[in-house]
Amino acid sequence: MSWEVVIGLEVHCQINTKTKAFCGCSTEFGAEPNAQTCPVCLGMPGQLPVLNDEAARKTILTGLAINANINLESKFDRKNYFYPDLPKGYQISQFAVPIVEGGYIDIPTPNGEKRIGITRIHMEEDAGKSMHEGLDAVSHIDLNRSGIPLMEIVSEPDMRSADEAVAYLKQLHQIIKFLGVSDADMEKGQFRCDANISVRRKGEPFGTRTEMKNMNSFRFIKQAIEFEALRQIEILEDGGEVKQESRLWDSVKNESRSMRSKEEAHDYRYFPEPDLPPLRITQEEVDAIRAGMPELPNQMRKRFETEFGLSAYDADVLTQTQSLAQWYEALVAAHPANPKQCANWLANELLGRLKEQGKDITESPVSAKALASLLDKIADNTISGKIAKDVLDAMMESGKDADTIIEEKGLKQVSDTGVIDAMIQEVLDANPEQVEAYKGGQERLFGFFVGQVMKASKGKANPALVNQRLKKYLG
Repeated sequence: MSWEVVIGLEVHCQINTKTKAFCGCSTEFGAEPNAQTCPVCLGMPGQLPVLNDEAARKTILTGLAINANINLESKFDRKNYFYPDLPKGYQISQFAVPIVEGGYIDIPTPNGEKRIGITRIHMEEDAGKSMHEGLDAVSHIDLNRSGIPLMEIVSEPDMRSADEAVAYLKQLHQIIKFLGVSDADMEKGQFRCDANISVRRKGEPFGTRTEMKNMNSFRFIKQAIEFEALRQIEILEDGGEVKQESRLWDSVKNESRSMRSKEEAHDYRYFPEPDLPPLRITQEEVDAIRAGMPELPNQMRKRFETEFGLSAYDADVLTQTQSLAQWYEALVAAHPANPKQCANWLANELLGRLKEQGKDITESPVSAKALASLLDKIADNTISGKIAKDVLDAMMESGKDADTIIEEKGLKQVSDTGVIDAMIQEVLDANPEQVEAYKGGQERLFGFFVGQVMKASKGKANPALVNQRLKKYLG
């Protein structure tokens, strides 16, 4: 019997509020170490926490987006453990009654959509950050991150491959960014993942799981899951037993190593948070949050397919971020005749150039209206598609519009049949042997003649007209 990997994921996502979860300190990234702290997030005695309402609202919004149940009354608990970056000696979290329970996300697989269950989303506060490198073997603690509001999103163990796990994370990451509840920058630690991994023979009960930590990219997550699954299979096939533990992923050596034995809930001595009352919300408040929910990525993808006639692939590319999707819709609004052409020029031409410059769509020097104007020039045969690419390069560099660049560089397409006929005659007169060969049955030489005419016109001849007139001349 073949082995099967079983994967459940715990995602920690920072909520993008201006202040921390239980105090008024700023959450802005990049400040001097320990500059954004106060007696509350430093854990000073006698300091009382006050819940950030915006963090609760954004957690509810996320719960609604993943088809979950919202508990109208939820409670906070203390999760007790010692670590230098946790000055209070406990973390304010939710254990017994979280704010969000249940839910699911549908992910694409080679065999169609698969539903991944979500157990819960609970609110908690982030810990500080330990810094070890470049400090002469001394660790320092930066508590700016301590107290930043987090959502912990816990999936069911429904994934059966590293690819499914990455697909789930990408879907979740995209939903969160569309909702605007988090910037979800993985490099800044705003979207982090721990993976619970076990293996079993198909049809058997779940095996002993390990928890893989320290993964901050989709690529590392895939590598870590595949490595850990193989490690466990080798242990079991050699007659050993998998040890339940937390393991650290080393992305440099592409291997995992043991951190500590895996904690259970009782190890944390959870008990109700005495300084915070239950969080009570009304159904009317939930309904108001639902009414303000933006269009979600899966809804937008399906709409792009039906409304604009895009392929599933193109619709997926153009809905990777809300800003990109909105940019595409603005482009179609300005050039409504050909939504597919708009998709191709945005995805292949403009985004390709922006990627080379290390920019995203929000930093594009070419606006949607300006690109639409360029596409209009292709549609009315002012320029060819090939020349249009050169024009776009010039627009990116200079910021000028298409009309100005076409005029300055003399790039207008030649559609005068008299001029094109003259160029065709020159090409045929210069290549009598090829003309004879073509008329003798070597029809593949037609492309040669087209190329020669386009070369003679310096790319300005109308390609469709060149093809049409050449066929007449060659018979």
